[in-house]
Amino acid sequence: MAKNEARRSALADAGISVLAREGSRGLTHRAIDAEAGVPVGTTSNYFRTRETLIAGLFERIGARLAPAPADLEARAAEPPSRELFAAHVRDIVRRLTAQPEVTLALYELRLEAARRPELAAALGEWQRAGLEADIAFNAEAGLPGGRREIVLLHYAIEGLVFDLLTSPIDPGTSIDEVVDAFVTRLLP
Repeated sequence: MAKNEARRSALADAGISVLAREGSRGLTHRAIDAEAGVPVGTTSNYFRTRETLIAGLFERIGARLAPAPADLEARAAEPPSRELFAAHVRDIVRRLTAQPEVTLALYELRLEAARRPELAAALGEWQRAGLEADIAFNAEAGLPGGRREIVLLHYAIEGLVFDLLTSPIDPGTSIDEVVDAFVTRLLP
């Protein structure tokens, strides 16, 4: 049977919703079928095993959190500066917090991969691809900072976003101020 890509994406989106709401224990093919409003067995037609389902969720999360090509082109056309780097960081934080269920689902998958080594490889591959894309963008745009700064930035952003989506340490903190502090400290 030919697979319908729109339906596959809709099922992955339903899986993201289930994962964000119920956690990894609630992520089942039947739960996704119910969330998507499709006949029982539909999800397993598209994602035969839990491993293929999780790989499909990683793929969909990446697509949903990816920067818009037009945004990347606009930034690449600007002269390199610390301000441009800060704008890029703000965009990353915005994308991660604008769709909280997608980011929460990603955190759930990362936690499951920590408990299930067979998933760690898929997660590692997905993360390396994202890191390499960030490094390439930085280099192409002429932005300051190399691999080490990008890795440190990921650590900082992950902590900030996790804090914002769970129980903030300081709910009144301005995201712009935090981003400016990250950039200033990473790129003195």
